Amino acid sequence: MKAISGNKVNTAKRKRNDNVDTARNPNSKFTADVIKLISDDKTWLIFSTIFLASGDSTENLTAGFKLTRKQYYSRMSSLIKAGLVKRQKGKYFVTTFGSVIFDAHRLLGDAVKDYWKLKAIDSLGVTNDSKMPKDQRKKIIEELIDNRQLKDISLSTKF
Repeated sequence: MKAISGNKVNTAKRKRNDNVDTARNPNSKFTADVIKLISDDKTWLIFSTIFLASGDSTENLTAGFKLTRKQYYSRMSSLIKAGLVKRQKGKYFVTTFGSVIFDAHRLLGDAVKDYWKLKAIDSLGVTNDSKMPKDQRKKIIEELIDNRQLKDISLSTKF
């Protein structure tokens, strides 16, 4: 009996915390929903296929996925509701918002790929307290990181 009431309390606390987070940032739930949506491998595959072959008909898109029609259209509906994809004249296109999300996902993938390089940059120490001159740190970042956006972020980071 205590475990059941304990779960109710935890659930109530969790709901209250979710409401507080949403009150502080009303877009946080939407952001979390978009991240959750593109975190699903099959949904990401559909989304990236539409991005790369924008304008293909539904028949061409469904052929490459190992999904039932219901699974496919359920994921497609979620992409449309999230504003990542739109349908015009029977064809699917990535929206401007979808393009931004696609690019952000690509940047995240590059950051994960370069995780250890980014850790190495962190090990150079705090910029203000470090004995290493800023220009030398900049040269190391320029050499280690290939992605321009990651370089810019790494160079602008206030350590």
